[in-house]
Amino acid sequence: MMRRLTLPLLLIVVGAALVCFGAMRGEVSVVLTKATHICLECIGIG
Repeated sequence: MMRRLTLPLLLIVVGAALVCFGAMRGEVSVVLTKATHICLECIGIG
């Protein structure tokens, strides 16, 4: 039972660590800016 949960838990921990690392580098604003541009292009405003 424990072996079955090891990989998913490891992937969750690694994913959370990478999200925190990106946030500490200040990449949140870059991602939000790109997402806004893509959204505006899709609806034809940007």
